[in-house]
Amino acid sequence: MAPRVYTSALPEVPILTTSIFTRLFASHGPGDVGGSPGSLTAFIDAASGTSITRTQLKHLALSFAYGLRDHPTTRASAKRGDTMLIYSPNSLAWPVVLHGGIAGGLRCTLANSAYNARELAYQYTDSTAKLVLTAEEGIPVVRAMFADLGFSKAEGDRHIVVLGKDLQWAGGPAAAPAPEATGLVTLADLLMRGALDREEMFEGEDAHETVLLCYSSGTTGKPKGVETTHQNLTTIVDMNITTFPHLKEGEQPIIATLPFYHMYGTVNIVTLAVALASPAVIMSRFDPEQFCANIARYKVAFAFVVPPILVVLARHPAVDSYDLSSLEYLFSGAAPLGAELVRMVQKRLLSKRKPGARCLITQSFGMTEMSPGTHTLPFSVADRKVGSVGELLPNLEARLVEDDEGKVDAEEGEPGELWLRGKTVMKGYLNNAAATKNAITPDGWFRSGDVAIRDKEGHYFIVDRRKELIKYKGFQVPPAELEALLLTHPDVADAAVIGIESIAEATELPRAYVVHAHPDHVWTPESKAAFERGLVQWVASKVASHKRLRGGVKVIDVVPKSASGKILRRELRDRAKEEVARGEVDVGMKLEAKL
Repeated sequence: MAPRVYTSALPEVPILTTSIFTRLFASHGPGDVGGSPGSLTAFIDAASGTSITRTQLKHLALSFAYGLRDHPTTRASAKRGDTMLIYSPNSLAWPVVLHGGIAGGLRCTLANSAYNARELAYQYTDSTAKLVLTAEEGIPVVRAMFADLGFSKAEGDRHIVVLGKDLQWAGGPAAAPAPEATGLVTLADLLMRGALDREEMFEGEDAHETVLLCYSSGTTGKPKGVETTHQNLTTIVDMNITTFPHLKEGEQPIIATLPFYHMYGTVNIVTLAVALASPAVIMSRFDPEQFCANIARYKVAFAFVVPPILVVLARHPAVDSYDLSSLEYLFSGAAPLGAELVRMVQKRLLSKRKPGARCLITQSFGMTEMSPGTHTLPFSVADRKVGSVGELLPNLEARLVEDDEGKVDAEEGEPGELWLRGKTVMKGYLNNAAATKNAITPDGWFRSGDVAIRDKEGHYFIVDRRKELIKYKGFQVPPAELEALLLTHPDVADAAVIGIESIAEATELPRAYVVHAHPDHVWTPESKAAFERGLVQWVASKVASHKRLRGGVKVIDVVPKSASGKILRRELRDRAKEEVARGEVDVGMKLEAKL
């Protein structure tokens, strides 16, 4: 029997075979950049108000590409096909260096700006990066990374480019460089040397070359580099445009607070916003007060968000201090969005507006391996279909599969693992043929690991997942990585990590269950509690912020496992629910200013 294949009800978009830079910035006439007037604002630095137009962005990107090739320190590391790593919070420099790197024919790997030296070293070496572009505050971490990798200080410094706070290159305010940046190549150094006449071209088969390397945390082993091609990106941009609300070109800004190193942020803001000719207001990091202040200041119409940001809009006092009436569209992703939270936000925001005002909240679904979006809930049915991740995007096919081999399809209306196929499926996992083979079938289906139901109207609901990833505020936290770390502690004999739901924060919190190597050391409630608190702090000192054990640690006698040795996480989840119900676990955290 032939498999049951679902297609999108949306019209297909043309599939391009060109560079994503060419798609975004090609001129179609005098004063035109990418199909829109070059004079329109492209990006705004929220803190200073400094902005760059579409024409300036294109010129700056071509200048950056030229500078990398021309500067004596960087030229050997900036040949076509080389990889550069961006390690920085959001900034006005981000779109310049990302699009500039692409214009120069480089691959760009994007690292979490909260990574420590150990975490950064893994991505640097695995991606075969040759340059690190870092904010000033990241310089000590980058230098520590190079030292750990055996580089001398002078040798390591030759692979660093600093994205400083000085914005004179964009017509903004000057800022003195940090002492750590002395002697290092800066963005300003590279921008003043000239500009490429045109970008590196990736036409025809070259459009299948890798352009982005974001890292996806698997349930086993270390994070894997996801190879995203030029064609993946041109296709996802054109697919997303079909579902985007009709904002007035250049007049209704998007607020950019999602981290750009995350696929959700870099594709939807650094890339899609350019295609839409919507100015993006860049915040370096999320802060509730500044988020509200910037919406009011710049009359923001659209916000890409994650559920914890919606929690802020539902509860934070800053909402009452600013005029947020311009904010009409909120688009949530990266984690499930509950109906109750949607209604809370709408009720609060609309209570301060005139009758008939609009405040639409929707959500999407995707994953890094799919570039990343696969489903979007149209704003037109967002209220009626709350809880659904929406329709399949154009050009994609889907299956709902009951078995691991894909031989049995789920019946209509029944749950099955979501398989996806189309031009946005990743090229593969970098240097990991086994993982790629496990993820993508010979006939091109990507196994998502998520379990979904499709209703009669073609809307999908994610109901479970086969993957064990914990989703904390839009970040993916791999239990296996934390378990491996815990097992390096001298007093931990065994460990298992699960996610527990925090309704208050609309997210999951990593929680560890551990077996003490010396049970007689923790036989009193006081000694056990002290050990649990200490282990939380110990993990916090060794991982990025989003991987901390915010759900706490619990000492148990034995980690439940199957006969084959697999951790029975469902048993631990059931145990955690009982502990939460008894009030033994605090899942009502205070609002955090930093996502």
